[in-house]
Amino acid sequence: MQRRSKTEQKRLTRKAREAGKEDSFRIVTYNVHRCRGMDRRIMPRRIVEVLRELDPDVVALQEVLSENTKKCEDNQPRYIAEELGLDYTFGEVRQMNGSGYGNAILSHLPMTLAENFNLSHVGREERGCLRTDLVLSAQTTLHVYNVHLGTAYHERRHQGRKLVESDVLTREDVTGPRILLGDFNEWLPGLASRLLTEHFGSVDLRQHLGRSRTYPGFLPFLYLDHMYFDDSLKLERAMLHRTGKAIVASDHLPLVADFRLKDPY
Repeated sequence: MQRRSKTEQKRLTRKAREAGKEDSFRIVTYNVHRCRGMDRRIMPRRIVEVLRELDPDVVALQEVLSENTKKCEDNQPRYIAEELGLDYTFGEVRQMNGSGYGNAILSHLPMTLAENFNLSHVGREERGCLRTDLVLSAQTTLHVYNVHLGTAYHERRHQGRKLVESDVLTREDVTGPRILLGDFNEWLPGLASRLLTEHFGSVDLRQHLGRSRTYPGFLPFLYLDHMYFDDSLKLERAMLHRTGKAIVASDHLPLVADFRLKDPY
C-alpha cells in the first residue's frame, strides 16, 4: 500500500470540507484490459488521460499488470496512481508471464486497510475481490470491494454465494457504508445478481442513461460493469464515460457514479 504523508492527507481532508464535499465522492469502475487498447497497443498513459477527465475520488481497476522493471509504466497500478496523484492498493489474483495480474483501488482518501479475497472456482481462471477501507470523513469509513467475476455461469453462482454468505462482505469490522463494484461478467441476470440485490441497492443505468449496456466500448451490447451499494449512500448521478479517447484506451468504458452519505455513521 502506498501512502501520502499525514500532512498531505490532512490538507486533502481540509480541502474537501471547505468545498462542502466531505460526505460526497465520485467513484469509477474501469476494466483497463491490461492497458491494451482497441488498437492493440499497451499504453497506460491513455488510461491516465481518460481518468484525469473524470477527476474521481476513488477508482476500481480490473485487469491490471504489476511488473517490477526499470520502465515505470510496467507497474500499471503504481504508474496510474502516481500520475494521478493518488494512493493505491493492488490485489494479485495470479501471475501472467511473470507479472502480477489482478485488481487495484486508487484514491486520495486515506487508506486504513487492504485485504485480498480468493474467489477462484475449481478448474477455472483465478479470480479475486480486493477490499480497501477509506476514510471518507472523521466519522465514516467507506468499505470498497473491487471484483472481477468469472465468465462461466456456475462459476459466478459460486462466487456470488461466497461474496454474500462468507465473511467477505459481512466481517465484524465493517462498520461503515459498503460499495461492491467491478466487472461481473454477468450479461444476463443470475444468482450473483439476485443475491447482491437482496442486500444492496444497485446503479441502474437505464434510469440515468436510458440504457444499461456497457460493453464493448465502441458498440455496447452487454451489461457487465456494475455497482452495488448500501442504502446509507444516495446515488446522485451515474454515467458511462464514452469519449473518443475512452473508446480506444480499453475494450471497456469507465462507469462513473457520484454518491453522497445520507447520514454520518
